[in-house]
Amino acid sequence: MTKTKTLLLTVVLAVLAIMQGWAQKPFTFAQITDIHLNSNDPKPLEYLMTSIADINQNPDIDFVLVTGDLADNGDNASLEQLDSALKTLNKKYYVVTGNHETTWSESGMAKFSELFGSERLEFEHNGVLFLGFTTGPFIKMALGHVAPHDLTWLAEEVNNKGKGKQVFLVTHYPITKGDIDNWSEATDAIRKLNVKVFIGGHYHRNRALFYDGIPGFLSRSNLKDGNGKTGYSLCHVTADSLTIAEKNPGEAPRQWGGISLKKQYYDPQGHADEYPDFSSNATYAGKVGEVWRIKSGRSIYASATCWKDRVFVGDVTGLMTAYDKATGKECWHFQADKKIVGTPAVVSGTLVFGSTGDRIYGLDARTGRELWQIKTDLPIMGAVASDGKTAYIGGSDHKMHAIDARTGKERWTFDGVKGYIVTRPLLTQGMVVFGAWDSKFYALNQQDGSLLWTWNHPKDGLHYSPAQVWPVANKEAIFIADPQRALTAIGLKDGKTLWRTFQSKVRESIGMSADGQRIYAKTMQDSIVCYRATASEVKEVWATDCGFGYEHASTMLPEVNGTVYSSTKDGLIVALDNKTGRLKWTYKVGASLVNTVTPAGKRHIITTSTDGDIVMLEDKR
Repeated sequence: MTKTKTLLLTVVLAVLAIMQGWAQKPFTFAQITDIHLNSNDPKPLEYLMTSIADINQNPDIDFVLVTGDLADNGDNASLEQLDSALKTLNKKYYVVTGNHETTWSESGMAKFSELFGSERLEFEHNGVLFLGFTTGPFIKMALGHVAPHDLTWLAEEVNNKGKGKQVFLVTHYPITKGDIDNWSEATDAIRKLNVKVFIGGHYHRNRALFYDGIPGFLSRSNLKDGNGKTGYSLCHVTADSLTIAEKNPGEAPRQWGGISLKKQYYDPQGHADEYPDFSSNATYAGKVGEVWRIKSGRSIYASATCWKDRVFVGDVTGLMTAYDKATGKECWHFQADKKIVGTPAVVSGTLVFGSTGDRIYGLDARTGRELWQIKTDLPIMGAVASDGKTAYIGGSDHKMHAIDARTGKERWTFDGVKGYIVTRPLLTQGMVVFGAWDSKFYALNQQDGSLLWTWNHPKDGLHYSPAQVWPVANKEAIFIADPQRALTAIGLKDGKTLWRTFQSKVRESIGMSADGQRIYAKTMQDSIVCYRATASEVKEVWATDCGFGYEHASTMLPEVNGTVYSSTKDGLIVALDNKTGRLKWTYKVGASLVNTVTPAGKRHIITTSTDGDIVMLEDKR
């Protein structure tokens, strides 16, 4: 045999050895999930440190996966507490988000990325490619969601780095109907990627599931269980199998699940067992229809903004795009530094919006050219309100900013807010009024930003805060719907509660008629309701069963040309007669959360959604 052939054979054998070597070398990793750290409660941290100490004593553990619901209130202080705790591990560790971090994140996940590197997880160990991504609803209540840009990223990573490797996916939510709104789209895409298993949490108990045939394991919470024991999981990978065991500190592990890594559990070319149902759209085919649809491929949590012949939409990749209102054709785009969460506004020809990169931007609305930017102390996720000259926007810096839209100079800043701000402030009677994530509602003098009064929620605590609702008002009162499922009228002059009702179980969604005589709200079960907008009495005008089922997404209800519009967590738009409540039509634009719809004329509305679609609908009634 020649030297060349000998060398070639040696190389081939080495390559084969490498390819097979990972499968012949078993490894073990730990999984900690649903930690729920709370800076005001030392117990969850105590439980975490107990598990960490147990893991550190085990030399057979190669690394640790931490799979979401890390901070009970999603706050920066708890995430920093987690970061300090995890640094005491004597193993490598990798972290993904849960719904508590995404729904109540005061930084729009900027703090998470700062501490843990990225919202995505990617590494290889002994020939297994681990990929993780966010599945929780972002900033507002909704079902879990797999972002379209994350599905694109998954495919690219597997195609570029996963050839010949086993692929394990790490998420918080299970990819199932009822947990993830676009579960079928996600499983159809993922099944093509040679994925062997999902590792996750969320249910606070050990569960073995199949996501349209793809195996998945959910592990117990690190909090104490019904037996008073904290714990985590140990996962053991061999050439043939993955097994999973519960590990209570100080005790032997107890295996409860496993799969074969040689067996193919699903058809890679197959399809989901079930898909969202769009058949109801045929019922109202003559009353509503699509004018145009854009599939951006990037999740959107802000509503569209219309100005003259343009439509402006910002997304979570930080892209602000202007479209032609008549055709949907892109006019220009601008790349901000980080996520755009709040709905923008055009003020004197300047498009104003904030980002989670601690900035407020002012762009020429016609060309997209940057005119100015303001550097802030923390992320800006609030929506923008305007009086025609001044832009008003709140942020995670606990401030309300009043900005001259032409120059980008701040007219005033109010820094007396205790919580972070994500709502759109209301300008009424010379006041700027808004809620924050601190159980309070604020009224400021519009001219100088001085505090006029505050309204305190009857129940203290983050989760009761009137922070998501965009308040409405007439000459008699300000009206809000809060997370306690109450509709409330607040006095304009003094911030006193005029009335408060739980009659309809509304949540964080409200609207007002053009004449200021009626308020509209979305309930948590099927119905849209209408009340008299008075300071003196609670009087329901009408209630309509729209059939949308359980609903907890925060979306407002604009009235346009005699029609009230609302949207839901799973892609449904409803249109009702403003005076009678008669259901005019429903239209399902997708399977995912639709943000507050934007009027685009007397008979047109524009929808944006977390699936990245932007749709103009024509009301043909």
